[in-house]
Amino acid sequence: MEDISYASVLKDAQARIGAYLTPSVRLGVTGLSRAGKTVFITALVRNLLAGGRLPFFVPDAEGRIVRAYLEPQPDDDVPRFDYEGHLSELLADPPSWPESTRRISQLRVTIEYRSDNPIKRAVGLSKLHLDIVDYPGEWLIDLPLLALDFAGFSSAALVMANEPQRIEASKPWRDFLAGTDPAGPANEQIALTGARLFTEYLAAARDDGGQPTLAPGRFLLPGDMEGSPLLTFFPMPLAPGAALAKDTLAGMMARRFESYKNDVVRPFFRSHFARLDRQIVLVDVLGALDKGAHAVADLERAMSAVLGVFRPGANSWLSFILGKKIDRVLFAATKADHLPASSHDRLQSILTFMIDDVRDRAEVSGAEVSTAAIAAVRATREAEAKVGGERLPCLRGVPLAGERIGNKVFDGRSEAAIFPGDLPADPRVALDRARTSKAGSLSLVRFRPPMIGGPKVAGKPPVLPHIRLDRALDFLISDYLA
Repeated sequence: MEDISYASVLKDAQARIGAYLTPSVRLGVTGLSRAGKTVFITALVRNLLAGGRLPFFVPDAEGRIVRAYLEPQPDDDVPRFDYEGHLSELLADPPSWPESTRRISQLRVTIEYRSDNPIKRAVGLSKLHLDIVDYPGEWLIDLPLLALDFAGFSSAALVMANEPQRIEASKPWRDFLAGTDPAGPANEQIALTGARLFTEYLAAARDDGGQPTLAPGRFLLPGDMEGSPLLTFFPMPLAPGAALAKDTLAGMMARRFESYKNDVVRPFFRSHFARLDRQIVLVDVLGALDKGAHAVADLERAMSAVLGVFRPGANSWLSFILGKKIDRVLFAATKADHLPASSHDRLQSILTFMIDDVRDRAEVSGAEVSTAAIAAVRATREAEAKVGGERLPCLRGVPLAGERIGNKVFDGRSEAAIFPGDLPADPRVALDRARTSKAGSLSLVRFRPPMIGGPKVAGKPPVLPHIRLDRALDFLISDYLA
């Protein structure tokens, strides 16, 4: 019979109790269109694991972070975020941007640290599980649908479809609606055609620089639900107070809309969103400013909808079903590396101004909301160019193949120095200029990721250069590491 080592049994028991008592924070990461959340998660995890340059992440700056490492995720029914695959693309020769994720995924990072609390420090090293939950922004925008019936959804969708910036994209679908009788008999072929035209309109509006708003998110990201009745409905013009008989086309659409809420939106809310502690929403403010009035209006509408989702309080529809509250929300303007350093604060000020406006209207309370201008992976470096005796702040990097400025088309291999333009110091002026100017007021191009090197540089694993990623991390989790 084997000898039993009581010391080893005690040590194992202590480890199990410590693991059980280790706190965890669930960080939701989502992004509005083209905001770069896959790159953000990959860079955040890489810099934690590799001990990156994070001078404004206070626990790390104080030397209290001992190490960080990956562990199996806690939820067996959620796909794992492919951190290793995305990182290999960023570290390849030549590097490339990873594909956007189009479904929910998760990753657990465990952080060992020395607490600044003398009692906790006397016990030894502390641990925190950081559970990163990645999900599409379209799913977040779906949550306000829970407060609407089919008539309300249809009314809002039709108003948006008739706005000037969408009138052309929505025309085939609106023409189809003009020949469709809501009181006519339920017909599967009409439902299929209407849903297809509605989805094509949503995709065209998004590709033209718009943001997801009231549109059902799974229409653009159907996954394995493609073609199912859950996604085979569309808004219809309804007379005020009209009764929707079950055997009519409108009744069929209303029933499927309710099924979409019950079988798609509510399960996401209960299983994932309602369990989050912290949230970061990545926003391509710069792209909206460059595309002009309609993109800015769409972005403002999208952020207003997002803030409405986070609104607590007795009068909120969420308060009836939301137990745990998200107590910190960070809105981050991405792609700060597309501007010289002198404009980074200005980019953040523009986002702050937009958030303050919609936050006041949404009456946000109970959650701390902040903003930042970041680049999770910095693809450019600062430079200067002399033009007509004037020195202009420029960016040096390798534009992606096919990017262009004026008549210049880039080949994806050659480095270029680009003056992207500047942002006004007053955010009101910046937004007014975007609302009144034509698209393309900034000289923006997409850059290739920087060349980082092989598995190790100078004996250490390479880290990914960034702009203010450490500030975002500090706001989101540093209080858990006290």
